[in-house]
Amino acid sequence: MKYQKLTLKSGLRVILAPMQETETATVIVMTGVGSRYETEKENGLAHFLEHMMFKGTEHRPNTFDISRELDAIGAEYNAYTAKDHTAYYAKVEAHHWETALDVVSDIFLHSKLPQEEIEREKGTILQEINMYEDMPARRVSEHFEKLLYGEQPLGREILGPKENIKSFKRADFIKYLNRGYTADNVVVGVAGKIDPKKVKKEIEQHFAGIRTGKRPAFKKVKEVQTKPEISVYAKKTDQTHMIVGVRAYDMDHKDRFALAVLSNILGGNMSSRLFIEVRERRGLAYHVSTSVDTYHDAGYLATQCGVEHENFEKALAVILSEYKKIARELVSAEELSRAKENIKGHFALGLEGSDDIVGYLVTQETLRHEIILPKERMKAIDKVTADDVLRVAKDIFVNKKLNLAVIGPKVSEMRVRKLLNLES
Repeated sequence: MKYQKLTLKSGLRVILAPMQETETATVIVMTGVGSRYETEKENGLAHFLEHMMFKGTEHRPNTFDISRELDAIGAEYNAYTAKDHTAYYAKVEAHHWETALDVVSDIFLHSKLPQEEIEREKGTILQEINMYEDMPARRVSEHFEKLLYGEQPLGREILGPKENIKSFKRADFIKYLNRGYTADNVVVGVAGKIDPKKVKKEIEQHFAGIRTGKRPAFKKVKEVQTKPEISVYAKKTDQTHMIVGVRAYDMDHKDRFALAVLSNILGGNMSSRLFIEVRERRGLAYHVSTSVDTYHDAGYLATQCGVEHENFEKALAVILSEYKKIARELVSAEELSRAKENIKGHFALGLEGSDDIVGYLVTQETLRHEIILPKERMKAIDKVTADDVLRVAKDIFVNKKLNLAVIGPKVSEMRVRKLLNLES
């Protein structure tokens, strides 16, 4: 993976990754703020702002002008808001890279944010909230993070509460823009069949007037837990949806690679322990998976599945049993090797396109302010031993780190609490 990193006089960082073997180019602009940088009253603003950036600029007065220009060249374009960053991007046929850069930079720097559009978009956001409320497989993850982090910024939902959405005014968006969309906090990336010199020149011109200011700080998480915790949300659903997991490590922790291997062995693929035990041997779920989520100052490993209401406790018991087992017995050499190769293979498959490459590079730079190359990550995965996996499993699979979030109509919290025990 070849790339160039440049820092302009304003402090804006630029990542250029020429890929002459492809016929596409992707432009992405990412800022290192998301929902965890909001105050309680601002919760939902970062995501709402992402929507508003497509509502028109001086040069492209409305949404139709923006979409028509990108649609006319067959672009794939969108934006997304996370808890710790927000990104805007467009992927195009390589010779259209200038148009992609022009449009993406225009909406990022020059959106008008008219109050009448804000009022209109409130209805769209409220319907988005309602839509996700009807998707328990998605909602349960939000309940899980709420259980972990409570009223702290990381515990709040990205979309925010409806009362906040209804209250936002143009001044709120401007204040947030001036605080977080600043040169020191922004990374511009372009990858694909490009001439880096030409792209750099265009970026310098387009971003000459970018906002400046001190990079904002986030409120660090405080994690205080002494026993297993549970969150039950009663709702009429066709399945009982759950996420059960444990507090683990932040994104730069020395054991993050061992944690990744551990997660893969448990539920990272169709031959993983939990997929075999929960789905194949018992037929309790269609989908079951284990994954790791990390932030600057926190992280967790969790398993998610949806089951028949009467099978909920049985499925939970199987998952907890596998947690206990991997914390007591060394994984075999064959299983360890298979997990490592699976991780490396998926990682390679995820870095084929110009959008994959630039997304990886820019996210690394935005969140870590450094780029760990794929080959370095793979070397770190290769170094993980069975002893490392066991040590990490013993560290995280303990009662004081165990949490369970459930959405369903027939859940006995008292009965479930008796099951939540990793130390028996």
